[in-house]
Amino acid sequence: MIYYENEFTNYLTDIKKCSKNTFMAYIRDINQFTDFCHINGIKSAEKVDEPFIKNYLSYLKKIGKSDATKTRVIASIKCYFRFLYLNKYIKSDPASNLKNPRNEKKLPEVISPNDIMMLLKEPSGHDYKSIRDRAILELLYATGMRVSELIELKISDINTQIGIVNLHNGNKSRIVPIYKEASKHINEYIKYVRPAIIGDENTPELFVNLTGAPLSRQGCWKIIKYYADKAGIEGDITPKTLRHSFATHLLQNGANLNDVKEMLGHSDISSTQIYADIIKSKYISSYQRFHPLAK
Repeated sequence: MIYYENEFTNYLTDIKKCSKNTFMAYIRDINQFTDFCHINGIKSAEKVDEPFIKNYLSYLKKIGKSDATKTRVIASIKCYFRFLYLNKYIKSDPASNLKNPRNEKKLPEVISPNDIMMLLKEPSGHDYKSIRDRAILELLYATGMRVSELIELKISDINTQIGIVNLHNGNKSRIVPIYKEASKHINEYIKYVRPAIIGDENTPELFVNLTGAPLSRQGCWKIIKYYADKAGIEGDITPKTLRHSFATHLLQNGANLNDVKEMLGHSDISSTQIYADIIKSKYISSYQRFHPLAK
């Protein structure tokens, strides 16, 4: 049981304004940490010190947790103890000096514009599923939205005449443009397919499955994997791959880094900088391969 659980959840939602996914991750991580505390005889947050937290992180490594998981857990623990300290539930913050594990920065998976075109053209039929799936793929690549944003998108959030969509991530919103071809396919889905398959006319979500219920995260992943396999695109293609490709292709064509940051909904420019690093790494590879004096 989390110490000061109600106060902490209010802190995450009202002060930190965390997205739903971040909120759930923090609560899950702190629940597991406090379970570890109780198993080891620590019954209050005041008894937790830095060596104990480091012992917990060593335990996570011992049971095979990845550096990425440890990095997220550290963020959760630092947030939690910062909350306790600011609210004077503890006299000092035992997590203030925690550092993330040193691991090599992994560049996001990106597919080429040519692969994107092949993927988008795969749902070519005129049946309900093909029209809906083409709209989904077009919208993901047109906006770089997260899969959580796609499945929670309301029909009132999109305007195909103007070519914009209002995206929501937690308590934050942003408006992103949609190119004309995507607007055309989305509009076709809204006019001819959604009214025919919707289960409840009061359902606000834009995308539904073929039984009329709101589309799930797993359903979206399966759609992308199905058409990526049909198109013969190698690798594990996911909604995040389309998000990464959207950002990288914009930057490759000269888009401003800050503009891409806003469209992706990043709070920090460093999160967007990684896409510039992708382009840089490709330039370096080409330079070393083809420059006559670089060999």
